[in-house]
Amino acid sequence: MTSLDRIRNFAVIAHIDHGKSTLADRVLELTRAVDPREMRAQYLDSMELERERGITIKAQNVRLEWKGHVLHLIDTPGHVDFGYEVSRSLAACEGVVLLVDASQGIEAQTLANTYLALEHDLAIVPVLNKIDLPAAEPDRVAEEIDRVLGIPAQDILRISAKTGEGVPEVLDAIIEHIPPPKGDGDAPLQGLIFDSYYDMYRGVVSAVRVFNGTMSSGQRLRFLQARAAHDAEEIGVRLPAPTPVASLGPGEVGYLIAGIKDVGEARVGETVTDAARPGQALEGYRDPKPMVFCGLYPVDGDEYADLRESLEKLRLNDSSFTYEPETSGALGFGFRCGFLGLLHMEIVRERLEREYDLELVATAPNVEYIVHTTEGAEEIVDNPSAMPPANAVESIEEPYVTITVLTPTEYVGTLMDLCQQRRGEMAKLEYLSEERVELVYTMPLAEIVLDFFDQLKSRTRGYASLDYEPAGYRPSDLAKVDVLLNGVPVDAFSAIVHRDRAYDYGRRMATKLRELIPRQLFDVPIQAAIGGRIIARETVKARRKDVLAKCYGGDITRKRKLLERQKEGKRRMKQIGRVEVPQEAFVAALRLEE
Repeated sequence: MTSLDRIRNFAVIAHIDHGKSTLADRVLELTRAVDPREMRAQYLDSMELERERGITIKAQNVRLEWKGHVLHLIDTPGHVDFGYEVSRSLAACEGVVLLVDASQGIEAQTLANTYLALEHDLAIVPVLNKIDLPAAEPDRVAEEIDRVLGIPAQDILRISAKTGEGVPEVLDAIIEHIPPPKGDGDAPLQGLIFDSYYDMYRGVVSAVRVFNGTMSSGQRLRFLQARAAHDAEEIGVRLPAPTPVASLGPGEVGYLIAGIKDVGEARVGETVTDAARPGQALEGYRDPKPMVFCGLYPVDGDEYADLRESLEKLRLNDSSFTYEPETSGALGFGFRCGFLGLLHMEIVRERLEREYDLELVATAPNVEYIVHTTEGAEEIVDNPSAMPPANAVESIEEPYVTITVLTPTEYVGTLMDLCQQRRGEMAKLEYLSEERVELVYTMPLAEIVLDFFDQLKSRTRGYASLDYEPAGYRPSDLAKVDVLLNGVPVDAFSAIVHRDRAYDYGRRMATKLRELIPRQLFDVPIQAAIGGRIIARETVKARRKDVLAKCYGGDITRKRKLLERQKEGKRRMKQIGRVEVPQEAFVAALRLEE
């Protein structure tokens, strides 16, 4: 066990792509934690998707030695969708290293993460990264940090995580400025689980931070929220290879394997204590609440059971998404899944397709609405097909978010225009420096989930950055638009949109479907409707067969007879004719917004 004053626990926080994982690589090399022959870029990002996209999705922790001190480093994700990973990592730390890119300056996530660290009362070690870049302006950015975050410019360390320049000074600053953990080794055991994942062979592996008492191998442990008791089969630390140890004392971070088969029993935020001498529960975390919902359906209906099994397995490693079975007349059996954001949705879908060899169709993303019915009941609707009929709806509330956009000054006009188009209300406009502006808007989450981020990036040539957080529910004038093919509503194409946009959505959907649906032997009307009122219509014209081809000359009555017979056949077919909609049409129509 290490004495408390020799321990430092810290996380690396920053905006996306400001160099967190690269700094972690240099620290691993400097402290000789990894054999140089085994070293690779982004060493701690172990998931194939993380390495391919160059982003961190799961927070990772590692124990290092530097100048007689034990450092516990937690490398966190930078993307707004994985903010909950950051917040729970911070609960296991006493300080943070705040990284800022010397060429980009302060971005939206830099601000959000700094406020998170301040809320947790953590010491901050400010670091300017990428000073080796030709476009780096360390003096300007240091001044910006001083003005916006109130951290004196002369205290900011300047490094290049890529070349390793200045990294030893960062480790020295961590030892100097970040306080050692507090804790009592003789008190009853209190340990906080801040991450867990499922291992095929060992069961649940939990990352745990001990606050008080001592956790020993073989000890009988009690999980307070789950009200379950398990024996600690193995306790260890990551160096970064998992290495078993006999015990973990106060202030130490390690992992715990207790033969648990269900991740639900070792939830993030769970307090672990001694079964014989239980301690108090620690303050845990709020469960991350899904913000964006979409339907996932197998392209081949026979793969439904495989999809269910894959979702169960994936949920063991990512407890932040939800799923429940649903049926669609058009797409068959599938699941309604809830995610923290669009990137999260994309990653879960990609992992399902990759790791479990599934072919999936995802419906357009939706958010969760609160519907007040005329009978005074309140319903939560996350799927347009579950919306009560128009005459039974009193009012609808939709979720709002507060978005923070940081942008160079020349793009302010185009961004204000974008936010106003998306029903945004300005809350604040502040010049952080002569060339950087912070815009804060309140707008409906539904306006963000489709392509807001892409629009933001394309209008600012990639220079603006976005962060958002929930801001509660507000009443809105919303309507459900149904799409009818040959008079039959197709649930997969229904959408809940603002009444001012309903006509536009119906018109675009009808036009798009007219191009996608192949011609049948009868006319197919495509209609968009709100309740019983048709707001747009297109027709897929029937295939024409020339029944008069064999009539050259002869009496006109012969031709008439043939045409009448064809007409009668078409009329009869139309009564029983089901419109054939190919799978590709569904996929293409659901990509309408893209």
